[in-house]
Amino acid sequence: MSIKIWSPKISQKIMNAVFIISGIITILLLVLIIGYILIKGLPAVSLEFIFSDPIDSGKYGGIFPMIVSTLYVTAIAGVVATPLGIGAAVYMTEYASENKLVKIIRFGSETLASIPSIVFGLFGLTFFVLFLGLGWSVLSGGLVLAMMALPTIFQVSEVTITSIPSSYREGSYGLGATKWQTIYRVVLPAAIPGIVTGVILGMTRAISEAAAVMFAVGASLSVPISIFDPGRPLPLHLYILATEGISLENAYGTAAVLVIIVLAITIISNWAVDKYQNKIMGR
Repeated sequence: MSIKIWSPKISQKIMNAVFIISGIITILLLVLIIGYILIKGLPAVSLEFIFSDPIDSGKYGGIFPMIVSTLYVTAIAGVVATPLGIGAAVYMTEYASENKLVKIIRFGSETLASIPSIVFGLFGLTFFVLFLGLGWSVLSGGLVLAMMALPTIFQVSEVTITSIPSSYREGSYGLGATKWQTIYRVVLPAAIPGIVTGVILGMTRAISEAAAVMFAVGASLSVPISIFDPGRPLPLHLYILATEGISLENAYGTAAVLVIIVLAITIISNWAVDKYQNKIMGR
């Protein structure tokens, strides 16, 4: 026989308070971290800091080559990981049946998502830099980051596509559409908001990684012209400035720029998704 300690109304109020407090703490932590970085870093940020080259290993000067390197590796990671992740999700949800291969793919994706970033970096050094002969380059770094972003994009896309009501597919088949026509004209457009969220999560993880690219991208202070040139993304530059005691002021400035870039990507992407949703809903 169970004993009720609280009435349902009191339990409801307690849980509401717990959830509200949890949300407030989460928001406060986010504001505290971002606010601290911006307060410490924005005084060092200027147009000269953004568009000039570093001097004396980054002790003076700016971070323009690092911004270019960051855009390079992030773009490469996105171009490689996005179609692979979405394609794998479509296969798993629309074509594959529950068998050993599907279980192996899911297990592999979950394993990839839990591997430490430093392990990805060591693999990139061994496979991309040495075995494939790509050398220390933004291409090698981008491929390493693509491997890291892939499981996130795949898992979120798979959940999103699975959540699309079966009535969408049945209606499309009823109009005479083929399976592929149903996928790219009905299922994928309906799943775009969730897929974009997965891509954003994967790319923001990639753009913020230092350990993964440390062994693959090199540490050049020059602007990379091609994808085969070495570079130094912002997270790696921040790590070097802070750990080697080169310039704490420039380290905070670099961190502030990195945070602003991540926030800009997130805000613009969410705005585009909301606009797309309003369009397909006829608002």
